[in-house]
Amino acid sequence: MSTATTAGRDARPPAHGGRYRGGILRWLTTTNHKDIGTMYLTFALLMFFVGGAMILAVRAELFQPGLQLMKPEFFNQLIGVHALVMIFAALMPAATGFANWQLPLMIGAPDMALPRINNWGFWLLPPAALLLTLPFFLALFGIGDGAVATGWTLYAPLSVQGGIGVDFAIFAIHLLGVSSILGSINIIVTLFNLRAPGMTMMKLPLFAWGWLMTAFLLIATIPVLAGAVTMLLTDRHFGTHFFDAAGGGDPILFQHLFWFFGHPEVYILLLPLWGLVPHVVATFSRKPIYGYKAQVVSFIAIGVLSVIVWAHHFFTAGMPVPALLYFMYSTMSISLPLAVLFFCWIATMWRGAITFETPMLFALGFIVLFGVAGLTGLVLADVAADAQYHHSYFVVAHFHYALFAGGIMGVMAGVYYWLPKWTGHMFSEKLGKLHFWLTVVSFNLTFMPQFFLGLAGMPRRIPDYALQFAEFNAISTVGSFILGLSQLIFAYNIWRCVKGGEKAADKVWEGAEGLEWELSSPPPHHSWEIRPNFDNR
Repeated sequence: MSTATTAGRDARPPAHGGRYRGGILRWLTTTNHKDIGTMYLTFALLMFFVGGAMILAVRAELFQPGLQLMKPEFFNQLIGVHALVMIFAALMPAATGFANWQLPLMIGAPDMALPRINNWGFWLLPPAALLLTLPFFLALFGIGDGAVATGWTLYAPLSVQGGIGVDFAIFAIHLLGVSSILGSINIIVTLFNLRAPGMTMMKLPLFAWGWLMTAFLLIATIPVLAGAVTMLLTDRHFGTHFFDAAGGGDPILFQHLFWFFGHPEVYILLLPLWGLVPHVVATFSRKPIYGYKAQVVSFIAIGVLSVIVWAHHFFTAGMPVPALLYFMYSTMSISLPLAVLFFCWIATMWRGAITFETPMLFALGFIVLFGVAGLTGLVLADVAADAQYHHSYFVVAHFHYALFAGGIMGVMAGVYYWLPKWTGHMFSEKLGKLHFWLTVVSFNLTFMPQFFLGLAGMPRRIPDYALQFAEFNAISTVGSFILGLSQLIFAYNIWRCVKGGEKAADKVWEGAEGLEWELSSPPPHHSWEIRPNFDNR
């Protein structure tokens, strides 16, 4: 065990100045990266179930044709808030929780560079989540007409004319954006200034590179989204006409502004997980990461390309042919660096001594199912094909293969990989594997039929549909309930691990490499009081 491991083993969380705080004050005032990472991950898990409950209500309505359980207005509200909650309040905070917990451990830093800003960044999230969901409850008392019903894209002119739920969503987006920018600045400063001596940029863990590109993308795109929703707010209440065609505005302008953020957002959600998965794959293949430099270059290429391809989301809006061709070819070009990543992940496993512990199962599920998202994305990037698939259930299926299989399952791989290091206890492998197989089977049962629904012409965001779509919708609904209920196993396994169980070794996994595995399990409150030297590594 290293000297750094034995230093500061006291598990109690000291505040600045050496005093110890407990109870609620610990969590309200903490500036420790591990505490803040835990809060991010706990919040993300809670909102994952909140957003999941909303979409299960939607799938229950779609189980058979006809209006069964709710009015169309409420149906649309559930879909919009589900998307906003899952993207901004579940998946992004989960990735930020990983960054807070792991980056200081992985680069030999005692903490994040800006700890008080770190605390502030987290505590902006609960009010934002409250703003998104509060209109549901206000409507019960006759205040307003419910939550935002425009979908997560907030397209004008519907959002210009919508109820108070749109205003609540606008202010929630501002809070979420400020939180993201604060976290991004903190991560960039940490990675540039607090690396262990001798750790050059090209020795950074791939997870750190994935987050570095994510942070730059957030800083580049969040202000554009903030500007767009502010213009929307002034259209609604202050007599401007940015997006109101009747006043000389242009609704398509909102789509350009939104998707300048919205498309990079997909990579913002996925780049940290593309950096995480190689660590998991290399560990359980007992091999070094293959193509480290190629993956770093691919991250940079994807980050650059992601901000110049946004208009493929509205090919049907009437753009001139040269613009259609440009956005089609630039969108397809992203498949090249992404193919490099897939090749490196597979090559890492090639002829390795692979074992299939729970983290490796989720990493493999991530690679295979995210591959489906990539291939179907190429179909949607084709201008001629997109005219048929646009706003159909084909897009819904593609989106979820990207952000559930490629996002949520990547998060689950990371949780199972690092949870024993965080808690000092091993989780149940039996429950983990049960969770994996139920998740994979029910996920495909839910979303694979939606590809066929889209091919058959079923539009998305409709509460009723023709009889010809009934069978696939019934299958999809059954799959969604199995998928939702199987996540209770995930939550129980985490709770069981946190409460106790088999003691985890300092180096939890046999093939694991990296500075974080040189610390105790769980790590001491101050991770690296004696900085490791990276010169000879």
